[in-house]
Parts: sequence; structure tokens; C-alpha cells
Amino acid sequence: MSAHIVYDSAPLGSVIHYSDGAPKPPERFRKKLAVWERRNSVGRLIRKEPQRERATYTSPACFTLHEGDFGQEGVVVLSIRRTYTVDSELRFEIVERPAIGMVRVLQDLGDSPELLHLARDRGAAERWLANNRYSQAYLEEVTADEIGAAVVEGRTAA
Repeated sequence: MSAHIVYDSAPLGSVIHYSDGAPKPPERFRKKLAVWERRNSVGRLIRKEPQRERATYTSPACFTLHEGDFGQEGVVVLSIRRTYTVDSELRFEIVERPAIGMVRVLQDLGDSPELLHLARDRGAAERWLANNRYSQAYLEEVTADEIGAAVVEGRTAA
């Protein structure tokens, strides 16, 4: 599916796979493999930003995927996030949607919220938020209406 469909239909917290369709190079070609891995991976949808129009420039709508964190002993040193515009040539697939009853920990940043954490229930979300202080964080439960709308409109995960 296209990036535009992911932007329109995938809820925050969904796991998204993306690919350029190229075959994976052999492990011995490290540089080619690194380039391939940047265009063929999976991440969790953490942000959607609408199109922005400025006096001299218009930026298309985009979304951000969180691919992982690197560090040790609970200290994150590097967080890998990739942002794609709705006109990206890559192919995307919604691998998993958040389940009904899960709770998103969100933070308001500008025009759109950013997913900080996806918890299995409200208690787990509150514990996570107590241990990770954010000034504008709030909780939002994944509802049956949100998941039901995707099924009715034919947007279920492939």
C-alpha cells in the first residue's frame, strides 16, 4: 500500500513494514546491505503530521516510524526514527494495529501528538508515565470504535 494510505488509516501505535522491493544483498556486501536495510525495515507509527503551507514552501503530510533504541542498562543513547512523506515511493504494510484496551501515552508537540509509549492497559501506562516524566503527556485508550472503523472501511492489517 502507499504511504498516503498508511497516513490516512493506520492509528498511532501500529507496526508498519516498509520496502523498496529490492532483493536483500548478501551479508558480505556490508555497505550495500546497510543501504538496503535503510529502505527495508519495520517500525512503530509514533507521529502523523499534516501538510504545512508557508509563504515560500509547502511541506507534504508525513508520518514518523520508531525503529528502535540503542543503549545499555536502561539508558537510551540513540533512538532511530524515520520520517516519510505521503508521496514516498516505498511500499508500506500495516503489520499490526494496537489492540482494543491498550493505552497510548501521548505528548502534544505542535499540531499533532507523538506516541511516547504503548501500554497493555491503563495501569501499565500510568506506571510508565510515573517513571518517565513528560510535561505535556496524556493517556488515550484504544477503542473499539477506532478499530471497528478500520474494519468497516476495509483497512484491516494485511
